[in-house]
Amino acid sequence: MELFTPNLPFNRGSLRGAFVPAKRAAGPSEKVGYWFLIQGQCLLLPDSAAEVPRGRIPAAVEGAVETVVFAGTYDGDACWGAAIAPDAALPPGFRKESLIPRDTRLSQETLSLGGIALQALHWERMSRHCPCCGKPTAAIDGECGRRCPGCKAEHYPSLHPAVITLVRDRERVLLTRKSFWPKNRYGLVAGFVDPAESLEEAVRREVGEEVGVEVKDITYVASQYWPFPSQLMVGFVATYAGGELRVGHDELEDARWFSIRALPDLPPPFSIARFILDRYAVPVR
Repeated sequence: MELFTPNLPFNRGSLRGAFVPAKRAAGPSEKVGYWFLIQGQCLLLPDSAAEVPRGRIPAAVEGAVETVVFAGTYDGDACWGAAIAPDAALPPGFRKESLIPRDTRLSQETLSLGGIALQALHWERMSRHCPCCGKPTAAIDGECGRRCPGCKAEHYPSLHPAVITLVRDRERVLLTRKSFWPKNRYGLVAGFVDPAESLEEAVRREVGEEVGVEVKDITYVASQYWPFPSQLMVGFVATYAGGELRVGHDELEDARWFSIRALPDLPPPFSIARFILDRYAVPVR
């Protein structure tokens, strides 16, 4: 089976090498460049433009900015992430665009850069104080980590691995549905990896917990960085090995087998779930 890294949104490869992540936390002394204005999980964009503001931070949002971070450079220009207060009113002349792939209208480029800024702001918020002793931390120059001046502990952005799996049985696939998804949409079994668990063990456990069946021939296919807030989605396909379908209603609204010739509404193209379905929802010989 061919293996490669898909240029999915949020993966750095989707930006064709034009993005260079920040290694100097403070960034350039003059805050000029692209401005990714983040409120919740939305990007604020001017009504009059499809692209993010460029230059200095827009005056309309300055009073509502809680945090500014330097995320890196894109085509040589600085990328700044600015957290807008959750309760701040939408500035005149701006609109909100979702950064969630299932809801977004953004281009792949803007979505990826916005997601990177979102994660940078999350790391800034979560790393201000040392988790070991509680003292304020300071950026480590030349790296993306922070150091505690008190206990000298160093901390770096953490990724939380999660597995996402397509279960196949010849000409049918096992798909699941969560209650908050759009009507009639189905996706893949997914869940976080537990401590002391391999990725393959996580696949078996999650499939068993969510849909009650056993799988074999677990095969890695691709991964996607997922900044909500800091996950790494690790994609697999697996073959049905037995057991009766049983829906785990603690996490799912529904799960069922679908013919590969009569699939329901599927996850959006920007997701690794859709990538796996488009590429591997084919007959198993």
